[in-house]
Amino acid sequence: MKRWIKWAVALVVVLLIAGGVLRALSARKAQQQALAASSAAPDMGQVELAATDVVKAEVREVVQGLPVSGSLKAINSAVIKARVAGELQGLAVREGDVVKAGQVIARIDATEYQSRVRQAKEQAESAKAQVDVVQRQYDNNKALVDQGFISKTALDTSLANLNAAQSTYKAALAATEVAAKSLDDTVLKAPISGQVSQRLAQPGERVGIDTKIVEIVDLSRLELEATLSATDSMDVRVGQSAQLQIEGSRQPVTAVVARINPSAQAGSRSVLAYLSIDNPGVAGVGEAKGESSAPPLRQGLFAQGTLGTARASLLAVPVSAVRTDKPSPYVQSVENGVVVHKSVELGERGTAGSDAVVAVKGLADGAVVVRGEIGALREGTKVRFTQQASPAPAQAASVPAKPAP
Repeated sequence: MKRWIKWAVALVVVLLIAGGVLRALSARKAQQQALAASSAAPDMGQVELAATDVVKAEVREVVQGLPVSGSLKAINSAVIKARVAGELQGLAVREGDVVKAGQVIARIDATEYQSRVRQAKEQAESAKAQVDVVQRQYDNNKALVDQGFISKTALDTSLANLNAAQSTYKAALAATEVAAKSLDDTVLKAPISGQVSQRLAQPGERVGIDTKIVEIVDLSRLELEATLSATDSMDVRVGQSAQLQIEGSRQPVTAVVARINPSAQAGSRSVLAYLSIDNPGVAGVGEAKGESSAPPLRQGLFAQGTLGTARASLLAVPVSAVRTDKPSPYVQSVENGVVVHKSVELGERGTAGSDAVVAVKGLADGAVVVRGEIGALREGTKVRFTQQASPAPAQAASVPAKPAP
């Protein structure tokens, strides 16, 4: 009888322990299910977006190309140098002044060169007088030879003296021209129309031959010297256009490939391409001083952009709309008023208008994508638009999102 009681007590204890374990396991499972349900439940928060905060994924004409960069350089420029030595006088132009082709920029003290011209002219006159004397002697000797009074040898000597005197006279005339040329070189003139970019000497300074005085640049036409690899240069042709962003300018500038260097650079084997840029905002050549407006583009500014080498119609979105804070790239799409993270496969990059875009796979044509400027939105977030309008095109400006009240 006592053994039966012991077995009954043991059985009750085992049943109690098993019941407690089952209750603990059930409570833990319920807790896990509640936690999973809460984490899986969509965020019921809401954001308010403007129509310009989203963009449609659509097929666009994408310009594919090569990155180019470099400094702007004036196609036409000139450095005025002293052609004769002397004291610099009358230099009045300064950096930024507009000058015309043929305008007198400065002068070199001409006193010495004027004296040299007079000296050369006097020597030429003396040589001419000597020619006249020898010419008369020759004429007299020729008459005497004809009459038989002197031998022909004396006539040959007179002819030689005449030829020598004439050569001396011609040399004196040439010296006069050289002296006159030196005198003309004392006047420094602008060879092209443009603006003064540097003044490298001061009035009163004594300058030597080939001393740089003033540099002039014509800003109406600029060019960019782009360095291309040997492989990339195979796709570049004269006439192709590029969109450049100029340092300090907000608006892109269009450039056109004007020339391609036929030789590769030694060592690097790179090829130079020259992109021509029109500068319509530059002051008109020959305008009076102070009447021109400052040009929007200047020599030496840094420019970078994309040289278009091919065009293709691709389903594309702005590059900024693609997010990479997950293992695979994705975009924030709006479907049925809710934010959905859509994984995409990236393709070719290029430009469409003034926007940098990238081809994507995994999106439907016409899908509404949140712009990159809005920032990260949690998947499942409800979206409400402030305006009842279709999503703006890619080039529209974005407006920051704000929580709905």
